[in-house]
Amino acid sequence: MRAKKLLTAIALSAVLFAGCGLKSNEAIIKVNDTKITQGQFDKLFDKETSGGMFKALGVDVKSDKNAFIYLMIKERVVNELIVKTLLDEEMTKRGIKVTDKDVDEAVKDIIDKLGSKEQLAEVLKQNGISNAQFKQDLKEEVKMKKLAQELGSTKVSDAEAKKFYNDNPDKFNYPDKVRASHILISVNPEEITEIIKSDSNNQNLSDNEVKAKVDAEIKAKEAKANQLLAEAKKDLTQFAKLAKENSDDTASAVKGGDLGFFAAKEMVPEFSKAAFSMKPNTISDKPVRTQYGYHIIMVTDRAAAGKTPYEKVQNDIKAYLENQKQIQMLDDLTESLKKNAKIEYVDPQYSPDANKKSIQEALKKNETEAKKLKEEKQKNK
Repeated sequence: MRAKKLLTAIALSAVLFAGCGLKSNEAIIKVNDTKITQGQFDKLFDKETSGGMFKALGVDVKSDKNAFIYLMIKERVVNELIVKTLLDEEMTKRGIKVTDKDVDEAVKDIIDKLGSKEQLAEVLKQNGISNAQFKQDLKEEVKMKKLAQELGSTKVSDAEAKKFYNDNPDKFNYPDKVRASHILISVNPEEITEIIKSDSNNQNLSDNEVKAKVDAEIKAKEAKANQLLAEAKKDLTQFAKLAKENSDDTASAVKGGDLGFFAAKEMVPEFSKAAFSMKPNTISDKPVRTQYGYHIIMVTDRAAAGKTPYEKVQNDIKAYLENQKQIQMLDDLTESLKKNAKIEYVDPQYSPDANKKSIQEALKKNETEAKKLKEEKQKNK
């Protein structure tokens, strides 16, 4: 009897898993002869909503109360999938391919701009992007650039670049700047609290006892910062070595703590206030506490406000304008492809009309709920 139940359970599981796979492979939209599946939509939708602002705010876009946000993202994702399908078809027709060498060269260009592999790794980490996802996205970008190059010349003349420079003075004016290096001893009270609570030896501690341990850990970190400050003051030439060996800011640590030139608004207020009050080749009198922890700051240079000379930004302007031309050409191509494509919404809920109707209904519902909430507040006054 038990064996029969087990076989039934296994059979049911097989049906359920098969059903999930089938649903994932179901076509929801057809673009010419290419199908866009439910799985493709789900993957891109999750990518759009799993990180960034939504993750930071803890927003579940799939909950009923966030229906409007869900529908807006759904509309954008559907459009992105259609555009990608059309452009992929066009690139196939033109025989455009991207090799591993192309991607490696693109990665190298980005590393050169950022300064190091470590800096790139830090940027990816901060944005929650895996190395594999980064390379896949970069591959798509390289393909788009190759397509744009086939659409026509995007070369920017010296005259165009100079005109942009003259027409946009605010883009090239800069405020007072400071160049500084720092050693960070990170302090995150919430993280420290979680670590202490997760220790099996601390399971029976009261809230006050946990707080005492957290305070003690923070004091220990402050003591370490003061010790490093004293060592740095003895010999300024050892600052870079101390930063590499001790700083919790791994991105700058590999460069001896160097943060480069920055304006006051580019750093948190406490850090900027200290750095801009210092002279070159001096170290902060005491560790500077910010939301990130304790900083030992050494100012190495200062630069007065001014305007970046055209010669220094000429190549950057040309690269920017060339990129803008490429984007415009791709936009024009996309609109043309859309007009001439056969787009069939196999699942009607993904059609623009259906989504527009759902958005209007969600807005109306939100307005009704807001009105009720206002009325309830007035009653309770």
